[in-house]
Amino acid sequence: MAGIRRFSKMHGAGNDFVVLDLRDGQPPPTPAECARIADRHRGVGCDQLLTIEPASGADAVAAYRIWNADGSVAGQCGNGARCVAAWLVRAGAAPADGGFAIASPAGLHPVQRDGSGEFVIDMGAPRFAPEAIPLLGFAQAQDAYPLQVDGRVLTVGAVSMGNPHALLEVDDLAAADVAGIGAALQRHPAFPQSVNVGFAQVLAPTRIRLRVYERGAGETLACGSGACAAVAVLDRRGRVAAADGVAVALPGGVLRIRRDRDGHLWMAGPAVFVFEGEWA
Repeated sequence: MAGIRRFSKMHGAGNDFVVLDLRDGQPPPTPAECARIADRHRGVGCDQLLTIEPASGADAVAAYRIWNADGSVAGQCGNGARCVAAWLVRAGAAPADGGFAIASPAGLHPVQRDGSGEFVIDMGAPRFAPEAIPLLGFAQAQDAYPLQVDGRVLTVGAVSMGNPHALLEVDDLAAADVAGIGAALQRHPAFPQSVNVGFAQVLAPTRIRLRVYERGAGETLACGSGACAAVAVLDRRGRVAAADGVAVALPGGVLRIRRDRDGHLWMAGPAVFVFEGEWA
């Protein structure tokens, strides 16, 4: 990376980010540079890098892109969206009380502020069609898909929240083989673009516990799009009541997901500044 870059270290429920301001036209980091910055021993350390860039249209105050810790590109990041919103407010580029929109690779995301001061993001409507995920081998959307994985059949839900997600419902989240099954599903031929893998335990119609094994990052303390995906799949099955709002407890904190009348999922949760720094 040429020259010195200023960055903000942030997290949303423990899902941590390095935020780079590229609105002045600086080039984005290369995959190798992303991996160096994300290295927790020799770099800054993060799950993803977020680059804030000029919006292409008047509907958004800014755009952002997501780079995984291994340098691969992601299509969506819910915790990152809240952090981008908070960063823009602090920078004076967006109103403090919400009422603006930001643009991700997955589309436009209106931003609100709730009574507790947390940012609330419109994550859009979940897409269940197999071709939208993408998921190969199935012609129509189903509540659950049987997949042969390492000699056994796993029943998974699948949905796109701007990036692909698979969900397994488990009875005991602590005992789930998150890394083993997560890695196996990520390399499964049914998911040609790999997949983020969630493991959910339903506690009540408005409460679940969740762990997520992310593409390019492994298990993270929280995954905003994964929380939305879990609620979407479980709501479709009648296991939760998304219209009433669902509290999703992840290892790093709690996210709140609610489905509106248009079928969009709104996500609320923390967006925390950790420190400012320079990378040379």
